[in-house]
Amino acid sequence: MDQRIINLFDEYTHKPLKRDDFLKRLANLTGSMSAALAILPLLEINYAKAATVPDADDRLVTERIEYPGDNMTMKGYLARPKAPGKYPAVVVIHENRGLNPHIEDVARRVALAGFVALAPDALSAAGGTPTDEAQMRELFGKLDATQTRNNFVKAVEYLKKAPASTGKVGCVGFCWGGAMSNQLAIHAPDLKAAVPFYGRQPETADVPKIKAAIQLHYGGLDERINAGIPAYEEALKKAGVPYELYVYEGAQHAFHNDTAPTRYNEAAAKLAWDRTVKFLKEKLA
Repeated sequence: MDQRIINLFDEYTHKPLKRDDFLKRLANLTGSMSAALAILPLLEINYAKAATVPDADDRLVTERIEYPGDNMTMKGYLARPKAPGKYPAVVVIHENRGLNPHIEDVARRVALAGFVALAPDALSAAGGTPTDEAQMRELFGKLDATQTRNNFVKAVEYLKKAPASTGKVGCVGFCWGGAMSNQLAIHAPDLKAAVPFYGRQPETADVPKIKAAIQLHYGGLDERINAGIPAYEEALKKAGVPYELYVYEGAQHAFHNDTAPTRYNEAAAKLAWDRTVKFLKEKLA
């Protein structure tokens, strides 16, 4: 697909670009509004393909939970191995589409790998992630950045004390959640490992505060996010933060999301996920 179309969709999902304006610009790229509407389903998320691990998988225990946030109650989806015992824990942080079937599936993948996985819902204060995309975008635009970050820091604290947890906690996040993973590395002192996927980098002045080990994943075609890599890497080196950095050539932003048909890259996603699981097992042992 024309890279200009994918870049336009990326702009639409990350900036305050109205749907009507997006469709008009898409029509200019495709040649007509009919062509734009025909290509739209190839761009949008398809949750019918979200469940790679069934919610009823008999190897897992899954549940909806609540935990104390920053002057509010946070909602989340918890998945853990059914076998008795204690397991290291991982906060799974969603994209700017909220807690949806895909992220719940990712939490189950994390649990199958031998972790207690908690996927918080950043939109808990609004009652949870809505199904209406326009409403979802509006709610994300109203989030208080400090309170939202604190709510995810509280998730680390919750998992550290959870009955099935060993007390060692890491995180993995995607897009918006990748940026939040970087913030957790800075603001959650008990975090042992952070794995941001194509997330916005933090301010370099904050990097020396990082106590966690970092593993970074980027799509080679993701120019918007990748522009921040050099400064972040230099700051990590200067601060002596242990890190790994991978750029997957030919991969788009959101290449790990298998419900995003035009951006999902199976080979890159599998390699990045294998690296993620190995890294988390090492750092949370």
